Amino acid sequence: MEALVDAPVRSSLFGPLLIEYDDRVLTPRAWTVGQSDWAVELLEHAEPGAILELCAGAGHIGVLAAVRSDRPLVQVEASAVAAGYARRNAARCGADVEVREGDLDVALHADERFPVILADPPYLRTSEVTSWPDDPCTAIDGGVDGLAIVRSCLRIASDHLPEHGCLLLQVADPAQADEVRALLDAQPGWGLVVTEARTYEGGGSVALVRRR
Repeated sequence: MEALVDAPVRSSLFGPLLIEYDDRVLTPRAWTVGQSDWAVELLEHAEPGAILELCAGAGHIGVLAAVRSDRPLVQVEASAVAAGYARRNAARCGADVEVREGDLDVALHADERFPVILADPPYLRTSEVTSWPDDPCTAIDGGVDGLAIVRSCLRIASDHLPEHGCLLLQVADPAQADEVRALLDAQPGWGLVVTEARTYEGGGSVALVRRR
């Protein structure tokens, strides 16, 4: 927890949950409650197993889904500070959560499968991040085309979704959801397709990705 003492702690309500973070962590967006709610809808009919959340940040989206679905949760987060808050928030909310701090590519075991995966990757183009000076750059910079971390999340979903599993992938807007569709069409080996996208008032979009 030492990483948590270097900046003033802030808190905000995320649905019914009180979530703590500081300026080094992306502030929870109220609209992303919709991603949690959609996950709960899908989990009602999903096979048994833990939820997986990639690029978890302070952990709020996955924790809310886990609490409402009464499922265990595995979260992956590269930032030590954000991972610390994710652990702290999970403990306060009484959720059964394992937070794995580190790179997406090495955080999971080859044989692990998750019926529902949440992903909240950085999705802005590098040229756009200066428009959001209050956000940590590493939490919003998705590379030259905005899809660098999105690609990693999709590849991981391909490896860790069971046959009827699904990925809820946060994207900037419907146009970026269409870019993800095109990306998956160009990567048939991943065996994934976007089947639906929802756009939320005051925020971004979430794409539902399933196996072909």
